[in-house]
Amino acid sequence: MAKASTSRGAGTPGAGGKDVGRPSEQLSRGQRLELYRWMLLTRKLEERLVNLYRQNQVVGGLYRSLGQEAETIGAVYALEKQDLVAPLIRNMGAVLVKGYRARDVAMQYMARSQGPSRGKDLNIHFGTVPEPGVVSPISMLGDLIPVMAGVALGAKLRKENLVGLAYIGDGGTSTGPFYEGMNLAAVWKAPLIVIVENNCYAYSTPTSRQMAVKQIADKAVGLGIHGETVDGNDVLAVYDAVRAARERARSGNGPSLIEVMTYRRKGHAEHDMQKYVPEGEIDTWVQKDPLDRYRRELLEGGHAAEADLEAMEREVTAHLEVEIDAALAAPLPDPAIALEDVYAVPNRAEDFLAPYRNAGGSAS
Repeated sequence: MAKASTSRGAGTPGAGGKDVGRPSEQLSRGQRLELYRWMLLTRKLEERLVNLYRQNQVVGGLYRSLGQEAETIGAVYALEKQDLVAPLIRNMGAVLVKGYRARDVAMQYMARSQGPSRGKDLNIHFGTVPEPGVVSPISMLGDLIPVMAGVALGAKLRKENLVGLAYIGDGGTSTGPFYEGMNLAAVWKAPLIVIVENNCYAYSTPTSRQMAVKQIADKAVGLGIHGETVDGNDVLAVYDAVRAARERARSGNGPSLIEVMTYRRKGHAEHDMQKYVPEGEIDTWVQKDPLDRYRRELLEGGHAAEADLEAMEREVTAHLEVEIDAALAAPLPDPAIALEDVYAVPNRAEDFLAPYRNAGGSAS
């Protein structure tokens, strides 16, 4: 199929193939403001987590999405409630839009007993299906693609009105599972949407040093599926592309590969000092900040006044105070549950915990 390359996205074909305009043109004022709130909540929550990380409250690493909020929020917002999402660790906004609370994310990062994984795992390694519809990430990048191909095929066989959406980084598209999963989805015409986050680096390796194609969307040609490149810092462009991809998928036209051009303004994790980044490169991308850009668009388009956005910022800040306080007040997990939900056969956990019980430890 031909590859489309666009900044804000083309119109969506309606009955008879006529262009019915961009999907984002149908968004109400309230929906446009909601998009901004999700982006703002994502950024401010991450900022709070950075402070907690520096206070040794966060266990393990912290992976920022600074500069990438638009592509995450725009993609998930374009889906329907029943659709399933497979995020990566930099897609915090996706789990928020799908229904997890800010305190859930904070408790997960701080390994609290009331977090989604009950303190057994960290960052965005959690999910529940069918509600709220999040498929837990897999640390081996690329391996989620064949999983989501299977999810999408299952939905097709059961004639369910849902699609699967998976995120993958530019580096992840160089893995075998990515190609295998995408090829299966293409052959099966599975209702799958894959967002490729081209943020210029796979950890510290520039995209130009790990692949020969100029645009990752070109890989769609070899798979025989729709592929396009959009401006990942334009939340409405991403919304338009995913909304159109969902329509194609539900019409039986198979998967789409959407490359979003964006930039990771922080290192791979909070400990990464980004010494591999050329001088001045980050400053260039600061000028393309997705929140600043969308804020200007809301104001210039008459969708909001300065007072509206300032009130929203205060509301989000106050909301996060409550959420973070609740997370900090949550207890750490009891060591007695360390092996629960780990072994498929429950008595295996019992066997391994027996020595600790006999020793009179906290597992007794």
